[in-house]
Amino acid sequence: MPRERGCGRCLLLAACALLLRPPLRSRAFAVNVIPGSAEDETELPVLQKCEKRGTIRKISQELKEIVFVIQSQSNSFHSKRAEDLKRDILKQAADLGKELPTVLLIHEMDGHEGAWTILPLMKDFSVTYGRNSSWIFFCEEDTRIQVVKLLETLGRFDGSKIALYIWQKGEGPHLTPVPEFCTDDVSSYKADHCATTFSNFLPLCGEPVKKEDIFIAVKTCQKFHGDRIPVVKQTWEREAALIEYYSDYADISIPTIDLGIPNTDRGHCGKTFAILERFLNHSSPRTPWLVIVDDDTLISIFRLRKLLSCYDPNEPVFLGERYGYGLGTGGYSYITGGGGMVFSRIAVQKLLASKCRCYSMDAPDDMVLGMCFSGLGIPITHSPLFHQARPMDYPKGYLSHQIPISFHKHWNIDPVKVYFTWLAPNTEESLNGKKVGYNREDL
Repeated sequence: MPRERGCGRCLLLAACALLLRPPLRSRAFAVNVIPGSAEDETELPVLQKCEKRGTIRKISQELKEIVFVIQSQSNSFHSKRAEDLKRDILKQAADLGKELPTVLLIHEMDGHEGAWTILPLMKDFSVTYGRNSSWIFFCEEDTRIQVVKLLETLGRFDGSKIALYIWQKGEGPHLTPVPEFCTDDVSSYKADHCATTFSNFLPLCGEPVKKEDIFIAVKTCQKFHGDRIPVVKQTWEREAALIEYYSDYADISIPTIDLGIPNTDRGHCGKTFAILERFLNHSSPRTPWLVIVDDDTLISIFRLRKLLSCYDPNEPVFLGERYGYGLGTGGYSYITGGGGMVFSRIAVQKLLASKCRCYSMDAPDDMVLGMCFSGLGIPITHSPLFHQARPMDYPKGYLSHQIPISFHKHWNIDPVKVYFTWLAPNTEESLNGKKVGYNREDL
């Protein structure tokens, strides 16, 4: 089944015309609205490559002509960050004495799922706002925006030009790099010259979650006991207080637990649901958090404990790297299993109480879980810090702005080296929780 990868930043690279400097993450961009496009709902309007003026014009864009669209999520932590950004934009506008702009949060809009919907949103917004707005500005919830600088930047472009359409079988407009749309940290010396900056720290909302409050379930099978499990024990197992290995064979030397579910060559839905049942009723009946990983997942429990300080275990939370299946035709989002799936206990309770189960024992567990949670109205919460693939499978610029939590797969790499290069807690990080510069080798 085709899968759609859940990294909103990556989707933007193919979608936008006023863009962050490649190859860094695209986390904010502007699109000028095509005059008259509200009459045509069949095509996807975006910004043409606008002509630069010889000199930067005075601020000519009125804030009321800009629609700010924040890629928000409905989880309470993420929705609060988006609300804070909205308030900051409106306060800056009020302080400038400008008429207040329109600021939209994607998670509050019917039928939209945040980072998945950039292309449909551009079409929808051109229809809705095409007559009254010159610009649509998309940004993520952790963006820091200097409104004056943004107005100065947009003032270099002629928003009245009739835009081209972006693809046109490769004959559309080239992307326009805008250096003021920065990916630098808010503390960078460059920040004063940027219209947008970001916080590149690992989120921390209080004391890290205790080790004893996270139960780790490792999915494995007998044929991988000899090569994958030793990697776990050499790397991140020491960070976990509560961990069990689930297999098709009980090996007391590890030890592994035989769930009575035969190993399958395809999906592992039967095994995963057996793990959920065991977590809820036997393994750790009071632990608020469950993490399910593959035996070739590399994960930093140390950093996960910090991240989880921002999430409420009393809410149904299903967290990880978000993918999608058939979203344009009534499909659903899901957390991809290789990067690690994080559940609050209440999410597991609601899932198992619903009687939603595997349609076959070898169904893809992550996709079935996404389908079940979608049916329950429980949102999938995306974090770009979880990774379905290896570090070498991502652009260097993308990873340089992260403190990652997980990677997946041992193929063609030294997984122990990957762990200690990318995921092992640095001494300084352990002491004060601040951002750390890692000496990362090319992998």
